[in-house]
Amino acid sequence: MKKILPILLSAGVVLGVASSPSEAAAPKAKTYKNCTELNKVYKGGVAKAANVKNKGGKTKYKPYVSKNLYEANKKSDRDKDLIACER
Repeated sequence: MKKILPILLSAGVVLGVASSPSEAAAPKAKTYKNCTELNKVYKGGVAKAANVKNKGGKTKYKPYVSKNLYEANKKSDRDKDLIACER
């Protein structure tokens, strides 16, 4: 009995690691139809990285930073400054 318990525990650890949630695919970022829809959720738009600069002039809000979300909505980045739908 004492030898069976460690074997069962080690088998549980091996099986638990094999089915870890890190192996699951990352959720896909939402694609918005237009800037009006995106700005309802993200007032300042979406930036690809924290260090990008807006080249379109002054903005009222700070953009949300997310590479995946930007990539899904980069069609809305008309001035190609790596910030989609900035306001």
